[in-house]
Amino acid sequence: MGTGDPFGMPVTHIMTAGMGGIRTAGDLVAWMQMTRRMKLADAKGYVAEKLGVDVMDLVDEDVMYPLRKELGIGTVTPEAGGPEGILAKCRVADLLDIEINSVNRFKAQMAK
Repeated sequence: MGTGDPFGMPVTHIMTAGMGGIRTAGDLVAWMQMTRRMKLADAKGYVAEKLGVDVMDLVDEDVMYPLRKELGIGTVTPEAGGPEGILAKCRVADLLDIEINSVNRFKAQMAK
């Protein structure tokens, strides 16, 4: 008995989520849905406004990669000396004006 397609579920999820995560702005939109309980359209509008782009640009890698790099909010392929990890997450929290628990704990540790 076979196990089926081992990539069936991840591919299905990626295709239905459709915003590309950190490749575009899918992670930022998801933050707004989780932290502010925004509906998808509202979350996309909020993120687009904060980034200064059109909603349609949120899924365009050619627009989002240089913008994410410029803002220091993380990219799929980090470059030497570029922000990653908690630093990128701190910048996301500031950019979107949201509370992220790990960022708050990091800042508290740095204040000690």
